[in-house]
Amino acid sequence: MSNALLTTSVGSFPKPAYLQQARNQHAAGRLSREELAELERRATREVIALQEELGIDILVHGEMERGDMVAFFAEQLDSMKIGGLVRSYGNRYYHKPVITGKLRWPGAMTVEMWRFAQGLTDKPVKGVLTGPYTMVDWSFDEYYDSRREAVLDMARVVRREAEELVKAGARFVQVDEPAASTRPEEMELVSEALGIVTQGLGAKTITHICYGDFARVFHQIANLPVDQLDLEMANSDYDLLHLIRQHKDGFHKELAMGVVDVHSHAAETVEEVKAGIKKGLEVLPPERLYIDPDCGLKTRTWQEAEAKLRVMVQAVREVKQELGLNGHP
Repeated sequence: MSNALLTTSVGSFPKPAYLQQARNQHAAGRLSREELAELERRATREVIALQEELGIDILVHGEMERGDMVAFFAEQLDSMKIGGLVRSYGNRYYHKPVITGKLRWPGAMTVEMWRFAQGLTDKPVKGVLTGPYTMVDWSFDEYYDSRREAVLDMARVVRREAEELVKAGARFVQVDEPAASTRPEEMELVSEALGIVTQGLGAKTITHICYGDFARVFHQIANLPVDQLDLEMANSDYDLLHLIRQHKDGFHKELAMGVVDVHSHAAETVEEVKAGIKKGLEVLPPERLYIDPDCGLKTRTWQEAEAKLRVMVQAVREVKQELGLNGHP
């Protein structure tokens, strides 16, 4: 695998209709957990097979077993419960978790599915975890006296899960922190908590942050304790590249750059994506530039997700050919 312009995906994939129906049946008590788990594995096989067919370099398992990125973990923590519905954006709602006691790691929560997915391919599959700051920020806290105490305890929980993924063989561990840019005054806390998760982990560490006021906090984002930043670009017309270029201390990390907009139904053209990739190459060398969608694909249909990823991979192939870069996705 060439290390130039590697392709990947952020995490989630759209759930097939049969799995959505099965999840509803399970919630209503009409389908057993074992039957649901088998359908989750079937959908995971399809996610891995699609990425293999497209030629993506670093795979994700698609999160077929996860409904919401916070609630999935909260449901497995003894010190959390699932609360009532709150609005996230548009007409989308989710059950907001509640912290009710001291946060402790309950045992491996993601390793079994990661190991299943990795067993389906020779390519690396990322371990994907929801970050400690987002876990706390998107929950109600009825136990801790301070946000910092809650976030740092959650960081210790996420760290233990990350360690288990690395023990199982994960070479890439991504910690999603979409809430990180929402409160500029708490970026130091974001960084402190992320450091607990990533320091000396023994795998390439990534954080995905999306759709925030990056200009106000970019210095802190650029210095987060991870090897790679995964940032949306297509939705914001690649404005973040200007921030990277202007970063006063220089930008020394790898960048996973979103080149397709996951909030748009329409697939981009190959030429549009190639233009975006070339903008990225004006700022970073191809060995430090990874190419992926802006965010998770779960809000798209399967056909839309496939179309966007197909365009993305083709655009990378053509750019590499035009620039004479060795290898191809």
